[in-house]
Amino acid sequence: MHSERILPGNGSAGGKSWPLHSVAQTRALEAAPAGTGPTLMQAAGLALAQLTLALVPHAKRIWVACGPGNNGGDGMEAAAHLQRWGKQVVVSLAHDPEQGPADARQAWTAAQVAGVQWVATAPETFDACVDALFGIGSVRPLAGIYADWARRMNAAAVPTIAVDIPSGLDADTGHATELHVVAQHTLSLLTLKPGLFTGSGRDACGEIWFHALGNAALAQPRALLLGAPTPEHRPHAHHKGSYGDVCMVGGDTGMVGAALLAARSALHGGAGRVFVCPLAAHVAALDMQLPELMFRRFDSLDWQGMTLVAGCGGGDAIAPLLPEILAKAKCLVLDADALNHIAKDRALQQQVAQRPSGSTVLTPHPLEAARLLDCTVAAIQADRLGAAQALADRYQSVVVLKGSGSIIAAPGQTPRINPTGNAKLASAGTGDVLAGLLGARLAAGLSALDAGCDAVYRHGQAADRWPGPVLNASALCQWS
Repeated sequence: MHSERILPGNGSAGGKSWPLHSVAQTRALEAAPAGTGPTLMQAAGLALAQLTLALVPHAKRIWVACGPGNNGGDGMEAAAHLQRWGKQVVVSLAHDPEQGPADARQAWTAAQVAGVQWVATAPETFDACVDALFGIGSVRPLAGIYADWARRMNAAAVPTIAVDIPSGLDADTGHATELHVVAQHTLSLLTLKPGLFTGSGRDACGEIWFHALGNAALAQPRALLLGAPTPEHRPHAHHKGSYGDVCMVGGDTGMVGAALLAARSALHGGAGRVFVCPLAAHVAALDMQLPELMFRRFDSLDWQGMTLVAGCGGGDAIAPLLPEILAKAKCLVLDADALNHIAKDRALQQQVAQRPSGSTVLTPHPLEAARLLDCTVAAIQADRLGAAQALADRYQSVVVLKGSGSIIAAPGQTPRINPTGNAKLASAGTGDVLAGLLGARLAAGLSALDAGCDAVYRHGQAADRWPGPVLNASALCQWS
């Protein structure tokens, strides 16, 4: 079995969701009794060597920087194979290999027999490098010679391949130390870990590869990496009523565009009918770009059966409407200023938590999430999975925690991490587009969790497919 590319590539195609396991779960697998074949470290070293050869077939001189633990042992096993296959391998060690784990000592012996060159510093020249410093254990700031080696890797104009996870990145959370290895490729061994796909993970890992080393997946993953949603089939006999009504409540003075972006996104996202309730005092009752949008006053809405998207550009005007919205809306997406006002009002928080199960989706970015949990943005970003689940549990709602590796969490459910999207979404209004698309998926009858997963995946996929370097929210409406 060869390593499989997870991102980018076809690893999440065809609706397949990849299980993601925690460090503790991975350690349990590592501790399982071994069979009569190669040791886990030998299998890992072979997989690493095979992938390195495939990724950099023309590299003549390969630098392998090894740490004192099992990660370093994997690197030494790979070094022995690469040396035997005709590469000139230089291994850097800053520890006594005789004092390492038993498997690592065996790997060191195998590399010596193969003729690997050993040095105590980084070589002057190399065509590729392998980060085998620190793996999935406790993350601590890189210091001393290890910090020097990490800087050397990051400054080199050659590919870096990280073993299991880039040194300095937390495998559970995706939180990175200030200095960490930024790899072009990462080979995750035995299990895929959540930290590869959220927080700083995507930037640190580059292309993400996986080798299970012959082990079966654990029964209960810590999270799931979203697969592509099933393409929607619309029966010939369906009509606009089959896909539901969505209404945008937002757009205070100076921010009407936010509500219009959400409404346009809902229409392009397949909603049967879309209404707009702008909160600014004087707004034209027609969208010249999409005259299908219907404008209403908030006090004239027929609430029965309607999905509401509340808060996009809502400003202070949305605050007095929230008690009624929370009480009456059958299905509800809460975004932007709606979330900010809820964060300041315990009565509103209680109202959200008491809504019918599966009827509400919250879509905070990290700052809004910090307000809702009364903590700092740093705390949210230090454990995005934990923060998303805490929000879902506190507010008894589906939560979409936006950012690199957006997380979709629900009470009592395994959280999902979205693999799509890129920095082209770092533009004003793209969050409003997501809220509108989510409203359309809810109105079409998807559960709150499925609607969140579907909308977030498609929203990110639109950015991945966008042909130019810059993507604005107006264009995104039509591509999601």
